[in-house]
Amino acid sequence: MSTRHFLTDLDLTNEELLKVLNLADYLKVNPYALKALQGPQTAAVIFDKTSTRTRFSFATGIAALGGQPIIVNPGESQLGHKESVADTARVLEKQVSLIIWRTYAQAGLKEMAQYSRVPVINALSDDYHPCQLLADLQTVREHFAAQGNAELTGRSLAYLGDAANNMANSYLLAGVNAGMDVRIAGPQGYLPAEEIVQAAQQRAALTGGSVTITTDPQTALKNADVVATDTWISMGQEDEKAQRMELFSDYQVNSAALALAAPGAIVLHCLPAYRGAEITAEVIDGPQSVIWDEAENRLHAQKALMAWLLVESGRADEQTVALVREAEQGTLR
Repeated sequence: MSTRHFLTDLDLTNEELLKVLNLADYLKVNPYALKALQGPQTAAVIFDKTSTRTRFSFATGIAALGGQPIIVNPGESQLGHKESVADTARVLEKQVSLIIWRTYAQAGLKEMAQYSRVPVINALSDDYHPCQLLADLQTVREHFAAQGNAELTGRSLAYLGDAANNMANSYLLAGVNAGMDVRIAGPQGYLPAEEIVQAAQQRAALTGGSVTITTDPQTALKNADVVATDTWISMGQEDEKAQRMELFSDYQVNSAALALAAPGAIVLHCLPAYRGAEITAEVIDGPQSVIWDEAENRLHAQKALMAWLLVESGRADEQTVALVREAEQGTLR
């Protein structure tokens, strides 16, 4: 059985994505039912970038699964300067059951996975934020399930703002993988790279999803079920703040934008949010916001992902395998 990694949103098939989301729903109701890391086994959680939600959700989730997180802050290991990624992977796989890495270059994650026989999870890179999208899709499903229809297939999602960043990439890829109609809107020069769009279109052809890339926010917003955004100023872009505030001003998620979306549309933001920039206080704190549920679901979705990867990689005990297989069908509560 080969080791499964989660480096991009397309590392799961549509069927596998739904299994992980079903498992996440089960773990939200039964937070301590699954002990995939009992022992306790250890998981390396490596941070090259600062973090709040990623740090707390992974550390809490690993503990809830019966394991022990080893948090590695920037500059606390030899990784990337005194020791190669490949050699670090060879060392860590002898010590830990999972490697979770929040970093810069996607190439580093690919190299880590290439040399690791334990699952490697992308906790954020410059190109993708796939764990966030698991939480987002779980949030969308549970919100609309309360209204009688949890299906993701056929739902429309509009993302506004900096459409060339990791969140836009992951919304595009994960959304079409779930069979959604994904509309990405940003100014010219700040749209997804062509290879990302092509990958999304290829997956959409298999799932029934669709891709729209536009500079017109109204086109993206029209009757959208879900409206998402992200900060306009990511780490390292602080010197561009004034320019970016002006450049993205037409893509703000505000009450006027929501008026173009479908009645009852929900709002997502991965946080941290800057009220008055990419999103208004009225919206983020308003009745259509599910942002705090979204933040909570990082915990449940990542627990499900970790357990599922361990099972798929042949690194789980029989009891864990049996429970995961039952829960992933969506019939166990």
